[in-house]
Amino acid sequence: MSGAVSYHAGLCAEEGVAASYLRAGLDLVARRWRGAGGEIDLILRDGDMLVFVEVKKSRDFSRALARITERQANRIFAAAGEFLAGEPTAMNTETRFDVALVDSMGRIQLIENAFGP
Repeated sequence: MSGAVSYHAGLCAEEGVAASYLRAGLDLVARRWRGAGGEIDLILRDGDMLVFVEVKKSRDFSRALARITERQANRIFAAAGEFLAGEPTAMNTETRFDVALVDSMGRIQLIENAFGP
């Protein structure tokens, strides 16, 4: 896939994932938020909790999941820490880190608390 096609496919995947969370009642706080530590695809609010979402698109769910590395997870944590610094309760804010997998048919598989215990 060319760079431009991949970029637009990623945007489309993020739109579908955001819509899925919005239907579930969450509020979109930021899209493609970038800090010094890296970028977070979607940040949503579920009551007092912030949900940080990494969106991965590939031919199938297993390939999409395989594209998430430990290094990438660490960058997401670093960026989330930067974002949380601007929240009223800072690092005491309840958080969840989700992964949203999108296959070539546009189907979405959400993995809640993907980086948690």
